[in-house]
Amino acid sequence: MSSEPRSSQPTSTALFDVSGLTVIVTGGDSGLGHAQAQALLEGGARVVIMARNQAKIDAAIQGWDAAGLHARGVTADLSDADSRARAFDRAVDLLGGLDVLVNTAGTITRHPAEEYPLAEYRQVLTVNAEAPFALSQLASRIFLPQGHGVIINMASMTSFDGGVGILAYATSKGAIAQLTKSLANDWGPRGIRVNAIAPGYMATEFNTSLQDPDTPRNREISARIPAGRWGTPDDVKGITVFLASQASAYVNGAVIPVDGGYLAR
Repeated sequence: MSSEPRSSQPTSTALFDVSGLTVIVTGGDSGLGHAQAQALLEGGARVVIMARNQAKIDAAIQGWDAAGLHARGVTADLSDADSRARAFDRAVDLLGGLDVLVNTAGTITRHPAEEYPLAEYRQVLTVNAEAPFALSQLASRIFLPQGHGVIINMASMTSFDGGVGILAYATSKGAIAQLTKSLANDWGPRGIRVNAIAPGYMATEFNTSLQDPDTPRNREISARIPAGRWGTPDDVKGITVFLASQASAYVNGAVIPVDGGYLAR
């Protein structure tokens, strides 16, 4: 019989355990947010998705129900402070608490910079940058007293570069990178981890205008991806579970590319 002491560290499997965690995922009705919510549900987390369209929320939940996964949903206009606060409170009530907030919902519009409408600029920044901060602040009022919590923001390749024709979106995602770092500095000493995922070019309805392989922009993007393909929503599942779990216990303030190597080229 070995006389060596048994390690007190959890096994590698246990490190990635998210079972029982209570989670809000904004934008969980479609695209990357839907995949993130599903990954957490598959891991045994309890999830409420928050989105604007009730029909899409219902469709997502019905699809999960058919697969034996059970989520709840709340509607919110993330551009409206009262609406998102009410939705947050309702989600927490449904969950009976909160361990993880996933800020994925976002919007984008495309115009040349010299023609970009100021009203649209404000709308994009409100949804993409203000709402994640406001929801994080609400979450902190739960996380700080309990001494732990996780926030996962959604950054972008445009957190690192300026994009093309998407001025407001790129500005908002630059803000998300700095928000993530700032909140990690403020709240990390008190038990809250704040990180961001920076997806590469993903084949979702969010950027269908770029997915035509016959366009110069698509060819430019595709040629720069060492993985040889655009990403899919499934490509953000693993990183989401990692950041929600104890496997990332010493990861804080990070903006993590999930881009098939796009930034490396």
